[in-house]
Amino acid sequence: MKHSALHNWFDSQNVPVKNVFDQEGFSRQKRGYRNINDIEVNLSDPLFTKQWYLINTGQADGTPGLDLNVAEAWQLGYTGKGVTIAIMDDGIDYLHPDLASNYNADASYDFSSNDPFPFPRYTDDWFNSHGTRCAGEVSAAANNNICGVGVAYNSMVAGIRMLDQPFMTDIIEASSISHMPQVIDIYSASWGPTDDGKTVDGPRELTLQAMADGVNKGRGGKGSIYVWASGDGGSYDDCNCDGYASSMWTISINSAINDGRTALYDESCSSTLASTFSNGRKRNPEAGVATTDLYGNCTLRHSGTSAAAPEAAGVFALALEANPNLTWRDMQHLSVLTSKRNQLHDEVHQWRRNGVGLEFNHLFGYGVLDAGGMVKMAKEWKTVPERFHCVAGSIQEIHKIQSGNKLVLAITTEACQGKDNFVRYLEHVQAVVTVNASRRGDLNINMTSPMGTKSILLSRRPRDDDSKVGFDKWPFMTTHTWGEDPRGTWVLEVGFQGEEPQRGVLKEWTLMLHGTQSAPYIDQIVRDYQSKLAMSKKEELEEELDEAVERSLKSLMSKNN
Repeated sequence: MKHSALHNWFDSQNVPVKNVFDQEGFSRQKRGYRNINDIEVNLSDPLFTKQWYLINTGQADGTPGLDLNVAEAWQLGYTGKGVTIAIMDDGIDYLHPDLASNYNADASYDFSSNDPFPFPRYTDDWFNSHGTRCAGEVSAAANNNICGVGVAYNSMVAGIRMLDQPFMTDIIEASSISHMPQVIDIYSASWGPTDDGKTVDGPRELTLQAMADGVNKGRGGKGSIYVWASGDGGSYDDCNCDGYASSMWTISINSAINDGRTALYDESCSSTLASTFSNGRKRNPEAGVATTDLYGNCTLRHSGTSAAAPEAAGVFALALEANPNLTWRDMQHLSVLTSKRNQLHDEVHQWRRNGVGLEFNHLFGYGVLDAGGMVKMAKEWKTVPERFHCVAGSIQEIHKIQSGNKLVLAITTEACQGKDNFVRYLEHVQAVVTVNASRRGDLNINMTSPMGTKSILLSRRPRDDDSKVGFDKWPFMTTHTWGEDPRGTWVLEVGFQGEEPQRGVLKEWTLMLHGTQSAPYIDQIVRDYQSKLAMSKKEELEEELDEAVERSLKSLMSKNN
């Protein structure tokens, strides 16, 4: 119709019309929406298309979009330049053509042989390929027609050979963890105590001191960043029994497979901060992690949480390039704030929200690392406030525990309010527990915060028959109450799970709070969360709370800008 004809038609309908304009159609796109098939990353490396953990288009029957979102970080120009990651392992094939150009020889050392050449010891079964595979995930070069690419393909990688020996010593661990802390930015460790479901072990005195020195003095006082694989003991183990993965000074990383499920070997615990990817469950040979292998070779079969930790180290390298001033605590805050639920799921452990609305999972922590989201927030990030430590209370009377009856204890605290070490916003919480049982593996320990967040501090470990040692001042740690106000009543529940009746004695529970006195972004998240609680019915909250937290993070970004 022409304009006059349109006018006449509207007049006949008694509809007043001022003007009529032709309308052209044009494009509008949802911001933040990413079509996996439209990602423009052109790399010549032959295994790149099989590195589904970098860009998941559904390879090996995976779930499209379930990846580390590295493409966004790369497109923003961040590839790890200027950052050095140390792989503490069984050595690195630094002659590998996909690693040689990014190898930092000056920052490397062999603590097993006491020389500066951490080349893996040869065995017929290629047993010492672990470190080389981890190195490729982080720093394999791009566009050289060899294997695949690293998460941070312009970063430097250092080799610290310390695993390949008959036994470990405290001094070797301590020397490795403290090697060149002003040159090395990130230490990646895919090892720990035996994952047999009955071991309770952690760093000894020298190693603990080395880690403390690292976070306090490394990187010019900004703190060394320690990335730790959470463990491969599966449902038979609990990573809170691993003193490396459950340390406040490490970032503990679990894994998911390419369809979002947990791998069968994944351990769960309340100290896990976030997740990346590995293989498991699927027989498809391309569902593993593609990376470099010994003697110039490539592999599609790297696996375990061993593969997960180096991926995280690569993402952190991208964030450090975006903002070299990030402290070790900044990196933990960024992990909490930018990790995503995405499509991660587990039949047993459901996603929950803590008292300030942050979504977490007992297996996956705060979700899968998002490289694009992390570098964008890191770029304008302001260093978090000073950290304080408060002994919130301690119960040291003997309490009996019997099957069929849970022991319930409570500590009410003001979190050192009125003192210099007042903790208002939580980061890490430790429950230091001394307990003995007729069967340690049947013990189950839960702790609930004043804001109602329940952390599973210890799950049943069916292979642990210990009846003598128990836990002696063992610091069970949770990250699930991140950002919460710790003031109020904390509740500890201790009981037994298992077929046979058991008995035990709890001798101590000391509550340790670690956090800050100010954290503006948490205030914003709390306001949005409480607003939604007031306006919505409980069953309608789930989708709306996602939007509340998203708005809070955007508000944080705009304030930093």
